[in-house]
Amino acid sequence: MEGLVIKNTGSWYQVRTDEGSDVECKLKGNFRLKEIKSTNPIAVGDRVSIILNEDGTGVITEILDRKNYIIRKSSNLSKHSHIIAANLDLCFLIVTVTKPITTTVFIDRFLASAEAYRIPVNLLFNKVDLYDEDEMEYMDALIDLYEYIGYPCHKISALNQTGLDELKDKLKGKITLFSGHSGVGKSTLINALVPDSRLKTGAISDFHGKGMHTTTFSEMMELPQGGFIIDTPGIKGFGTVDMETEEIGHYFPEIFKFSHNCRFNNCIHINEPGCAVREAVENHYISESRYKSYLNILEDETDDKYRK
Repeated sequence: MEGLVIKNTGSWYQVRTDEGSDVECKLKGNFRLKEIKSTNPIAVGDRVSIILNEDGTGVITEILDRKNYIIRKSSNLSKHSHIIAANLDLCFLIVTVTKPITTTVFIDRFLASAEAYRIPVNLLFNKVDLYDEDEMEYMDALIDLYEYIGYPCHKISALNQTGLDELKDKLKGKITLFSGHSGVGKSTLINALVPDSRLKTGAISDFHGKGMHTTTFSEMMELPQGGFIIDTPGIKGFGTVDMETEEIGHYFPEIFKFSHNCRFNNCIHINEPGCAVREAVENHYISESRYKSYLNILEDETDDKYRK
């Protein structure tokens, strides 16, 4: 019997079978012995084979081939990575310019990981009802930057439901991951888009200006207009995984475009002579913030900062 993993609580997986029933499943015992370098060998969005037990529960015996997945370094030192979700058609990265601040480094790391697995990303700039003039100006500058690169951006207010109709059209018939820091309004947004979801929403810590976790496990929810949303716990940092040094520039579309003009084919755009990418940064064809994010990911090869 085959089905779709729609919920992962850490110890149990809820699988919606192709016949339409939901079955609570555990992993087959030898699953964790197969050198799987991940904290979660199975993720929400995976298609799996299961065997039913007499009590109505199930055992997952096989993961079917994945179309794609989005992955980050795990904070668990004994493991290699954490798969956030699998078999995605689209990602919505929810961004706030204050309360909490979403840095460009975080945005760029997420975008690079999505590019590596060819997953389209839209940036949702939430809480537009709260921003003052300076914050609105900064948000507009970020939108100009990312739309110029090719990432669709949307100004929304999940609280006031501003700009949500356009999102509903984009979500129709797709499996879409919602991600972002804790406190960016993800649960409020999903509650507005999926009226029956009733997710808990949390306050922002006054002391740190950061969100407090309200989602504790990953879950897939069906949309009224067709399609699914995958809700995941808020992410603090986004460490990249399995990126070769020479490939990282491929996951920054504007860097990849200018790299064709570099003198050397294996240029990694740090201090090589004839580097067209550094020239483009100096001439403002490539954003300095994006170039800094690129260098920041390069450092991951030798610096275990996202595993501490």
